[in-house]
Parts: sequence; C-alpha cells; structure tokens
Amino acid sequence: MDLFDFLHPDVLDRTFLGASVGQWLTALTYWIGLAAGFIVLHRLVAWRFRAFAERTRNRFDNLAAALLRDTRAYFFIGLAFFLAVRLAGMEDAEGRADGVDVAGRIAFVLLLLQVVRWGNTLITHELRAYRERKIEEDPAAVTTMQAVSFLGRIGLWAVVLLLALDNFGIDVTALIAGLGVGGIAVALAVQNILGDLFASLSIVMDKPFVVGDFLVMGDHMGTVERIGLKTTRVRSLSGEQIIISNSDLLSSRIRNYKRMFERRVVFEIGVVYQTPAAQLEAIPGMIRAAVEAQEQTRFDRAHFKGFGASALTFETVYYVLAPDYALYMDIQQAINLDLFRRFEAEGIGFAYPTQTLHVESPVRAQVVQVEAGDNGARA
Repeated sequence: MDLFDFLHPDVLDRTFLGASVGQWLTALTYWIGLAAGFIVLHRLVAWRFRAFAERTRNRFDNLAAALLRDTRAYFFIGLAFFLAVRLAGMEDAEGRADGVDVAGRIAFVLLLLQVVRWGNTLITHELRAYRERKIEEDPAAVTTMQAVSFLGRIGLWAVVLLLALDNFGIDVTALIAGLGVGGIAVALAVQNILGDLFASLSIVMDKPFVVGDFLVMGDHMGTVERIGLKTTRVRSLSGEQIIISNSDLLSSRIRNYKRMFERRVVFEIGVVYQTPAAQLEAIPGMIRAAVEAQEQTRFDRAHFKGFGASALTFETVYYVLAPDYALYMDIQQAINLDLFRRFEAEGIGFAYPTQTLHVESPVRAQVVQVEAGDNGARA
C-alpha cells in the first residue's frame, strides 16, 4: 500500500470485490508492470533465439524457437496476475471469492489455453520431423502417426477442458456421466461423420494405402496427399485435388499401383496378309530380341495370335521389373522403334484397316440369270 499513501486512508480501506481498494491498486500496478515486462522480454528473447536456431541444424533449438513463437500475450497477462496478487498480499484476503478468485480462475484458464498451444506446437513439430525421416522408407508409419497426433490433440483438449471446468467448481464426474448418456443421441445424429471417422481408423490400422501411393478408384486416379478423419485427398494426374469420404473410399474397388513390384505388359502388332510365311516365322524372334535388348525387362512370350479382319496379329507379353509408369513407357517406346527398324529392314509391312470391294458387271449378272432360267425350263 506504500505506493498509494497520497490517497485518503478511508478510500484505501474500502472493500471492493473481496479486497481493499489499496490492495487492488497495488495489484493493478504490479500486474501492468509485470505483464509489460514479460511481453517485452519475450519478444526480445524469441527474436534472438529464432536467429540463433536458424544458424544451427539441431532440431531441438528449432522446437524451442517454435514454442517461444507460439507463446501468446495472454499467457504473460495471466502469469503477471498470479504474481501481482501475491505481491499485493491479496491471496489471504477474506471474502476474496467474489473478486480475486474469479479473476484468478480466468487467469488460470488463459494459462491452460497456452498449454494447449504449446502441446499443439510440440505435436506438429515432432510429426513434421518424423514425416521427413520416414516418408520415403515407411509411408505407412507416417499415416499412423498423423492419426495418433490427432488423437493426442483431442486428448489434450479434453484434459484442459476438464481442468478448466473443475477450476470453476463444476462437478466433472457428473458432467462426464451426463455426456455419456447424451453421446448416444449425438452419435445417432452424426452417424455419417462417425462412419467416416471409423473408416479413417480402419485405413490407419489396416493400411490398404498410405500417403504417396498411386490409386485408381473407378474413374478417378491420383496420388494420396493426406488421409484425414473424414476425407482422403488425392492429387490427380491433371493437377486438381480429388476429395473422397473415407467410407466411400473403402467401399469401392481400389487399385494401388505403388504396391506393384513389376508391371506385366501385353501388346499386339499386325502385319499385312501379303507377308511370306518365312517372314511370319521370323517375327516372334524379332520381337523377343527387341524386348530383351532393353534393361529391366523379362520376356515372357510372343506368338502369331490369329487372323484379323485386315491383319495377321502377333501378341507379346513381357514384364517391366519396376512399377514406375514413366519407365514402362520409355521401354515400350524403345521396343516399338526397334521393331519398326527391324521390319523396315526385312521389308515387312505393318497392317492397317483395309477393305477389298469386288464389283460384278451388271451385264454378266443378267446373262447368268437368263441361263439359269433356261436351265430351269429344260429341267
């Protein structure tokens, strides 16, 4: 109270919200001074530490810099209030529940909100670091960690909420029991959302696909970018993002090309009917030589398949020993060019759709009809 000796003692001794006016003025002075000092000190330390963390490769100082960056002013305001109350001697004031306790509880909630921010920052930082380490060698683990991180955030918020309610004198036990009964009605109202949620957990546990896999789902195809609680986001080949609910995704037929170890390729070529038999017998060997000339291939077979409408058809089967689509296209292009050169050197012509039209002379047709009539009369 020494700070306000210039005021009349009757004014200072008056009670307001469970404490004297003098105590309130003293606490307010300490509160403003401490809060301003904490905020200025935080800005200075956060700026200097961020500059230090950018010059090092240690991820722990990056984490500390992120925690400092996400420390908000309301945290220092709440902390300053706790200290100011004690410095002003208000924690022992009688009847303080009407004023000091309520303000203290509000300050405690602000501290809990800051704890939530720190927890989210810690989870996000560790998840990003884990993703960078594991995305190439174990994408499934990354997907699992994303789900675990979300559950961790939910758990953090739940604990903070219960602490905040308990801080205001609410019976948490009775509240939890009431929420259990009301949760049944809520579950029925949001069953579609819960279906997607459980589908997300199924994806995380069963791992039919993970982030980075290339999927074909009916008419859609693309690379998995993110598996969320309700939807999965896929980046299509044409660039747009496809968003599919998890329950719909699991109920459809999915082809996961990232899990393919090798690619089976079947292709056909056709040659003209005028091709000599000797050249037809040599064509399977030419195809085999063209396939085996490429690296990362395994030849299976090449056969004279059949007689087409305008071509003699040969069918070839081989394997590309890697799942990459661009590699398969490069190999197929090289095989096509090699076959084109070999056929050109041997004088073998590729077939293309043709039709032969036989036209009879109308006069000839009339003579035939007359002769047929004569023969009928003779008969």
